[in-house]
Amino acid sequence: MIRKITLGLAILSLSTSCVSKKIYQDLENKFADLKKERNALADENEGLKTNNSTLQTDLNKYKSEAEKLKAERDKLAADYAATKKSLDNLKSSYDALEKDSNEALDANIKKNRELLAELEAKQKAMGAEQDKLNKLKADLLKSSTRLAELEKIMADKEAAMKKLKETLSKSLKAFEGKGLTVTERDGKVYVSMENKLLFESGSWTVGTEGKKAVDLVGKVLGDNTDISVLIEGHTDNDKIVGSIGGGVENNWDLSTKRATAIVTILSANAKVKKENLTAAGRGEFAPLFSNETAEGKAKNRRIEFILTPKLDELSKLLNEL
Repeated sequence: MIRKITLGLAILSLSTSCVSKKIYQDLENKFADLKKERNALADENEGLKTNNSTLQTDLNKYKSEAEKLKAERDKLAADYAATKKSLDNLKSSYDALEKDSNEALDANIKKNRELLAELEAKQKAMGAEQDKLNKLKADLLKSSTRLAELEKIMADKEAAMKKLKETLSKSLKAFEGKGLTVTERDGKVYVSMENKLLFESGSWTVGTEGKKAVDLVGKVLGDNTDISVLIEGHTDNDKIVGSIGGGVENNWDLSTKRATAIVTILSANAKVKKENLTAAGRGEFAPLFSNETAEGKAKNRRIEFILTPKLDELSKLLNEL
């Protein structure tokens, strides 16, 4: 998609001589912002996947090491039991040989001492292995807890977005069948409004009915201040010839002005955080339907609200790993 937009900018820069340098530069800046935002979201998503995979790998590794240490501990315990049995037998022999010569007695005493030293060494080794096992269990528990926290945060975000979609659908129910849809995909909520609900042809002034719909969206956003909102303007592929409506030069310009008009309405709501809003013009380069039919063109002329949950909690937890 970024490649298509870049190609569109190149073609536009060659074919539309009436676009001023300032407008062209504004469009390039907006394109750069969109690209940065897309890359940032993609990096965050890849980071989440990579860390989740790493935690799972560490979990499996710790389990494997725990099993290995347990087996080593069990072997040491068996060796200890065998050595203790040998020691008991030697003690019995010691009692029987006590009447023998001093030389034989000294030999048995030496052997008993060696066995006692071996037993103490094995007891010490068992203690060290037990310490390792306890540390491994603690690390395993810590990793499992953080993995559970990550999964809970992700599940909570998903549940919050589903609830947000339900709230928006309920609030905008009156506009069903008037060119407005609410959908959820890829962890984001999309509110799409066809231009027939919002603008007159070639205009970026929002009509009375459209303003009601936008105000309802703003009311929901005011109650959900941890949501980032990208407002995208879209057009069909009909070219704008000359300047209309007081200075619209092309579809990029018109789609951007319409997105900015929506942001202006949302900003009038004091509860909506301005830093959560972004306006962008996509022109005709992100169609939903074919522009070969009038119906398809009407569907493509739209404003899209793309609502994304902020990932501050996830980023903080990942940085602590």
